[in-house]
Amino acid sequence: MTTTNAPVSIVTGAGSGIGRATALRLASRGHRLVLVGRTHAKLDAVAGEIRALRADAEVEVLAADLDDLPSLGTIVPRAIARFGSIDCLVNAAGMAPLAPIDRTDFALLERTFMTNTFAPALLIAAAWPVFKSRRSGCVVNVSTIGTSDPFAGFYAYAASKSALDSLTRSVAREGKSAGIRAFAVNPGAVETPLLRANFPEKLIPHARTLSPDQVAEVIVDCIEGRRPEDNGRTIPMPSP
Repeated sequence: MTTTNAPVSIVTGAGSGIGRATALRLASRGHRLVLVGRTHAKLDAVAGEIRALRADAEVEVLAADLDDLPSLGTIVPRAIARFGSIDCLVNAAGMAPLAPIDRTDFALLERTFMTNTFAPALLIAAAWPVFKSRRSGCVVNVSTIGTSDPFAGFYAYAASKSALDSLTRSVAREGKSAGIRAFAVNPGAVETPLLRANFPEKLIPHARTLSPDQVAEVIVDCIEGRRPEDNGRTIPMPSP
């Protein structure tokens, strides 16, 4: 049976891929969840999976576009209104436009950085007063191994995630005195719809990809204190 002492976690990108896998793992560990994503139907499906795992699960579904500031601004207040507090923020949502340098324009940069950098930064800032008042909190940012080994055609994507890695270091440094931890999980190719939107299996075979659940396992280990040495660091996860 859930209690008011159960941790509260916000997971963005929760409708599929790494976000979905993380939400399911956190639910199995007793977390109360705010599932955030673009598509209400996908979030409802994940909420159904969670309730199938645990009949007493407490789940809030919030369809929100991270590119839209008014929509983005509803996420933390909605979590507090439903559950009264926040313990963890998992920024798993992202976009990865495949575009070479000479086809990169302002509109593409704006959308990529808004989703991958500015939205996580604003969500962290919104949750910060809650974390500070509780003297605890955990942020996990889903980044990419491409920040250290950029893939051709991911000029904007790699840069936006590099900025996310930097945000992670800042959160850990500034949050240390308040008991706030931060991690960046940097996987290689992960078998998700985002990957397959850019690469068919003949280019990146399934055998060379990580599963979303492998990444989710590391995320949950960070949240539950099993990787203290990685606080403020990037955690590379090379593909098989």
